[in-house]
Amino acid sequence: MSTLNLGILAHVDAGKTSLTERLLHAAGVIDEIGRVDDGNTQTDSLALERRRGITIKSAVVSLAIDGVTVNLIDTPGHSDFIAEVERVLSVLDGAVLVISAVEGVQAQTRVLMRTLRRLRIPTLVFVNKIDRGGARPEHVLKEIAEKLTPAVIPLGAVHAPGTQDARFGPYGAGDAEFTAALAESLADHDDVFLAAYLEGVSREDDGAPVPYHRLRTELAAQTARALVHPVLFGSAITGAGMGALTAGIKELLPTAGGDPEGPVSGTVFKIERGAAGEKAAYVRMFSGTVRTRDRLPFGRDGAGKVTAIGVFDHGSAVPRASVGAGRIGKLWGLGGIRIGDRIGTAHTTDGDQKHFSPPTLETVVLPLDPAEKGALHLALTQLAEQDPLIDLRQDAIRQETSVSLYGEVQKEVIQTTLADDFGVDVIFRETTTLCIERPNRTGAAVEFIGKDPNPFFATVGLRIDPAPAGKGIDFRLEVELGSMPYAFMKAVEDTARDTLTQGMHGWQVRDGVVTLTHSGFDSRLSTAGDFRNLTPLVLMEALRRAGTTVYEPMHRFRLDLPADTHGSVLPLLTRLRAIPETLTGRGASYLLEGDIPAARVHELEQRLPALTRGESLLESAFAHYRPVTGPAPARPRTDHDPLHRKDYLLRVVRRVAG
Repeated sequence: MSTLNLGILAHVDAGKTSLTERLLHAAGVIDEIGRVDDGNTQTDSLALERRRGITIKSAVVSLAIDGVTVNLIDTPGHSDFIAEVERVLSVLDGAVLVISAVEGVQAQTRVLMRTLRRLRIPTLVFVNKIDRGGARPEHVLKEIAEKLTPAVIPLGAVHAPGTQDARFGPYGAGDAEFTAALAESLADHDDVFLAAYLEGVSREDDGAPVPYHRLRTELAAQTARALVHPVLFGSAITGAGMGALTAGIKELLPTAGGDPEGPVSGTVFKIERGAAGEKAAYVRMFSGTVRTRDRLPFGRDGAGKVTAIGVFDHGSAVPRASVGAGRIGKLWGLGGIRIGDRIGTAHTTDGDQKHFSPPTLETVVLPLDPAEKGALHLALTQLAEQDPLIDLRQDAIRQETSVSLYGEVQKEVIQTTLADDFGVDVIFRETTTLCIERPNRTGAAVEFIGKDPNPFFATVGLRIDPAPAGKGIDFRLEVELGSMPYAFMKAVEDTARDTLTQGMHGWQVRDGVVTLTHSGFDSRLSTAGDFRNLTPLVLMEALRRAGTTVYEPMHRFRLDLPADTHGSVLPLLTRLRAIPETLTGRGASYLLEGDIPAARVHELEQRLPALTRGESLLESAFAHYRPVTGPAPARPRTDHDPLHRKDYLLRVVRRVAG
């Protein structure tokens, strides 16, 4: 049986979880359809998900469609949980993008579709809620073509929209207007098909240049190559259009490939823990087969023995002795495994790439009961294991922990999860913006073994140079690789990377090249610890000489607003330090585009409804970093502060040299 790993994606409240319920019911997996409002759906299993009626964690369920095992992955729609979508993208064979027939294309819809197109993930568009009052299927179809992709192919028409009798009528071979439009659309994307189409037109024998079965075959081929995006309509609540959707999933989306007999290769996209604390890793297999009791390498240098396997089949994961290429499995026994880890050998996917913006906010989490600091740290560590972008930052000096965030809703979820699942009540400090630092110029420093003020049995010389934006931190050698033991070299590199998580102003240093220019050791006395302790002093002195600039994250915004409210919105944008760049008139509305500091986006979202009568549509996403104007903001350090040598040495070696 072939397998299709299918993602269900949407803007929040478009109805994707309800759609998942309807598909499971139609396939006979569940006897009764759950409702998001009632908190009894299959995929929203967290208590908070049921209370709030939103998806927070991605969930996998399985169903069968005409001999194809479809693993449905329901993803969050709220932008605060975009990291969950991030992890799912690398394991998909296809996607269904759900759009509400009432609200139409929304901000998150655009973000998702841009990413799906960029990654060339085969995607069907499903316009949901055609039975709702205010449903505008034709208008939404036009919006999709204008705002998402021009390569849309509607596969049918909606009858009686906005009523309980709304239904979807698929087009067929007898619909001459549809077949002609379909042939022309397909000819736009494939030269071979274009030649066949033109040859058929030139014959003019029966008015059908290309047989209908050939059109459907080509439609499936171009959908699989993400050249076109078929559009279907329906209602997850009434079941209208479900037959056409399931048929479209089976016919138009490609199934998983991979050789079960090949080398083992897969990607971990989700981690969860059971009631007893046991860790289970969700793995998409790209090649090979994993069996219980296999010794499995993962990540950079991890390894573990697989103690149990669950494979998704007809609903949830069921115990199996193995999981092969194309399938999604749950693996137990791999204690140190993390989200994003590769298992087995490498494979050619975009799994290591980041498709959405990084978190740009940070807050300190504090327990209400100071005695629970240890329990809080343990709980946050487990949460970060399930969501690496939480990015814990432990301040050992102040005994505080910071977490990275996408938004205020995510903060609420963390607070509730800590209380419900771990019994730890917490409060948060004010949310702050996550800035970065970049080196201004070249800076270098060196300390030699046996020469004051160096108290360590190590020689380390480092140079830092600026690098182009987005290049990260690169480490290079100007000394012979064999000039000292590899463990010492490794200690310098690892410590240098750790040190640069806090620059001159306390922010992470990005986009630089660190070069080891001098090295030396005493074969009798030197240890890796000497190099780990000396490297921060040398590197931060080099960074001091280079100087750094603090950059703040900027969002690119698109604001659709009524034309008569433009005059009241511009002063607000100015006050929020936004930079409007283009203003386009569109009838009775304006489209305003520009940049705004990430720290001000939340306030803009709060203020806009009152200024625009609730008729504005704001879309924003991280775009770039901009140098901070005025005094550079600083972030408290959480290390031993190598910028202050005397204090650093007292903390590290309890003495000061020289």
